[in-house]
Amino acid sequence: MGGASSYERLSAQDASFVHFEDAGSPSHVTAIAVFESGGRAAESNGALDMDLVRAHVASRLHLLPHYRQRLASTPFQGHPIWVDDQAFDIACHVRHAGLPAPGDDARLKELAGRIASQPLDRSRPLWELWFVEGLAGGRFAAIGKIHHSMVDGVSGMGVLQALLSSDRHQPLEEPQPWTPRPPPGTLEFLADGVVGGAEFSVSVVREATTALVSPRATLGRVLGGVGAAWETLRAGLVPPGETLLNRPIGIQRRAEWCSLDLQELRDLRKRLDGSINDLVLSLVAGTLRGYLQRRGVKLRGSQLRVIVPVDMRSGPVDLRVGNRVSNWFVDLPVGESRPLRRFERIRAQTRQLKRSEAAQAIDGFLRFADWTGSSSLALLGVNFVSLMRPYNLIVTNVHGPQFPLYLLGAPLREFYPLLPLFERQGLAIAVMSCLGRVCFGLSADWGIVPDVHELPGLVAESFAELRSAADARR
Repeated sequence: MGGASSYERLSAQDASFVHFEDAGSPSHVTAIAVFESGGRAAESNGALDMDLVRAHVASRLHLLPHYRQRLASTPFQGHPIWVDDQAFDIACHVRHAGLPAPGDDARLKELAGRIASQPLDRSRPLWELWFVEGLAGGRFAAIGKIHHSMVDGVSGMGVLQALLSSDRHQPLEEPQPWTPRPPPGTLEFLADGVVGGAEFSVSVVREATTALVSPRATLGRVLGGVGAAWETLRAGLVPPGETLLNRPIGIQRRAEWCSLDLQELRDLRKRLDGSINDLVLSLVAGTLRGYLQRRGVKLRGSQLRVIVPVDMRSGPVDLRVGNRVSNWFVDLPVGESRPLRRFERIRAQTRQLKRSEAAQAIDGFLRFADWTGSSSLALLGVNFVSLMRPYNLIVTNVHGPQFPLYLLGAPLREFYPLLPLFERQGLAIAVMSCLGRVCFGLSADWGIVPDVHELPGLVAESFAELRSAADARR
């Protein structure tokens, strides 16, 4: 844009995660990748060769456009923008840590919770990658932390595949030359504002022409969108009852994770005539039912409303776009004691949401905010969600890679995502299918869910209960 200097506006959705963030609820996504021993990253004594690791990450940064850019804001609207970091230093982002013996999963989870608790430095590019040595069996881990304005579940898979390789013997590449461009001046913002206005006018003319040529189709599309938007808005206008998970959160996080066999879930999904997402939501419902029962909560007739992100991409993943998701509101019937009935009620909701195109309604609002260049619309949506708190927790489900991946020759064996916590959201659940496993990443507030370590066992119990009910129905 405009000569030698450059900047890029964040989309309305990406900007919303900047506006959402405060000192008590940092808006970053965390992920834990565990690698087998071997490969070129480890030295003969088992220590990680951090010079080699940093050189490898540096060689991949040309694939990750915003990872050498920092946040700034426009001088008039105050809209967040990306500008090149004039003082970029990869050593500030690719960091080293070690676990004390015995280097088990419990120690790794404790470290992941500590790293997830610390906000990112907004004066630098909004990511960190911690390489952790000392795991039992010579394994090592990478704990990535990326601001939500830069990544969602699907683009996160793009980042993972940019840093790793399907070729175990891929040689180390030389970093591509990069020179930071100077930040924009006021005159550049003024010039781009004129261009933006012209582009907006052209869009208006194009939409108007389409409406004149096909008025009936346009009217049907508009009315359908209005209906879906109203259904979505109506769900948010009736806040769910708060639970012991919905209290003011602190700054400390706990991390927990577990996994199930993907093929077993696929087999059960076919028998129940639903989707993997239906099955995941049913397992979460059973898990939370068991957890709340252990805490002495009376559940008869109770529901937990979850927000379920829905990917809206229709083409290849563009890593310059952090987020392109819409959302469903789904009520998990935790008060229902019969596992098959829980599944059927969830499946009925997701099928209705697909028919109503509710996700398209929310996506249309965000696209309209981008189209107009309005920061006010994005802030309106942020303030609405903060005020109404229309859900109890977030449950996301992403399809990850099922083929082998390597970091400098070391095979990836496990991968667990962790979501940020927002205001009065003491628990968030991220699910990802990866390498033949369905991986559950559980991020919890330190004080609200001190017993988050109980949830993996409850996930396994929920799956066994649902599978047993399906067997009994044969």
